[in-house]
Amino acid sequence: MTTAQPTDLDVQPSPLALLLLGREADPRSERGVECPGDLPAPSDPDLVARARAAKERLGDRVFVLGHHYQRDEVIQFADVTGDSFKLARDAAARPDAEYIVFCGVHFMAESADILTGDGQKVVLPDLAAGCSMADMATAEQVAECWDVLTEAGVAEEVVPVSYMNSSADIKAFTGKHGGTICTSSNAERALQWAFGQGSKVLFLPDQHLGRNTAVRDLGMSLEDCVVYNPHKPGGGLTPEELRAAKMILWRGHCSVHGRFSLESVQDVRARIPGVNVLVHPECRHEVVAAADQVGSTEYIIKALEAAPAGSKWAVGTELNLVRRLADRYAPEGKEIVFLDKTVCFCSTMNRIDLPHLVWALESLAEGTLVNRIEVDRETEGFAKQALERMLALP
Repeated sequence: MTTAQPTDLDVQPSPLALLLLGREADPRSERGVECPGDLPAPSDPDLVARARAAKERLGDRVFVLGHHYQRDEVIQFADVTGDSFKLARDAAARPDAEYIVFCGVHFMAESADILTGDGQKVVLPDLAAGCSMADMATAEQVAECWDVLTEAGVAEEVVPVSYMNSSADIKAFTGKHGGTICTSSNAERALQWAFGQGSKVLFLPDQHLGRNTAVRDLGMSLEDCVVYNPHKPGGGLTPEELRAAKMILWRGHCSVHGRFSLESVQDVRARIPGVNVLVHPECRHEVVAAADQVGSTEYIIKALEAAPAGSKWAVGTELNLVRRLADRYAPEGKEIVFLDKTVCFCSTMNRIDLPHLVWALESLAEGTLVNRIEVDRETEGFAKQALERMLALP
């Protein structure tokens, strides 16, 4: 018997593999690139003082936005906090601020640029702060999907509804094809509006929010939903399946919320008797179905604020927010735990740290504009149409 010896194989890693390994960059991806220049060392004991001093030097010229999922070290410098759309609207409501420093991710900064004035400049402290969900739908893929719908003879019946967590290109596609944007708090109203315009919806890019809203809120069945996979010919669907479907869901998901499982819910109920399970609608359908309450980030915050003293909660959303809420309400006797046993931050959101914020603020204070997020005029025009349709929802 002989033993086969290993041979050198001429195998080249794919561009995606290189990207995941951090050895390649996709200029069209929201992952972006690392910011230029020298960052302060994370160990610098003066970072807080430096951030405060730079912000004071800039005064009313700068407006700092902090998403709920940001680190505490960053959120302390935010003038306002909120979810992605609330922050974009807050930015638009401050037309006198020359600089909008968005502590969030790329698609959020794009939305702020679309909604703010021409003279305002939106800055993302780290261009590598992207969103894996938004990256799951590219403009080229969505254009190909529309071709598939056209060939199936259903495109004229389809109204696109895109989640706020999407790139400016996807928002522009939505606006160009008569659709609207939604958030996790108004997805039901957006779908009701869309079904008043057509008989089918193409929901981008989060399949779970689309499915949960259609089934849980609008009373559809799971059979009314199909999943379009951009990595398969024809989306992996037959023309007959597309004609029969009411909800055509894009095969995308949130890397954080998608990890929660039915087993997570069952485990926490066994460990903490009487616990209330509260989850975000980006979670899988079986998790949402097993939860006690389901709602957007703002809903989660308000629900825990209103919860009675001594109540117990397992929360299925990003860990930075869960920890912050747990600390805030511990003195009131509220027990708040993370739904999953495994620690899971939003890795891209966490790219915005104190050194990046200090670097951005000090650069602006010295008169150097860095990491500006700017959407081209044509894309901005169509994307703004979609956003304005959302703003007009009853």
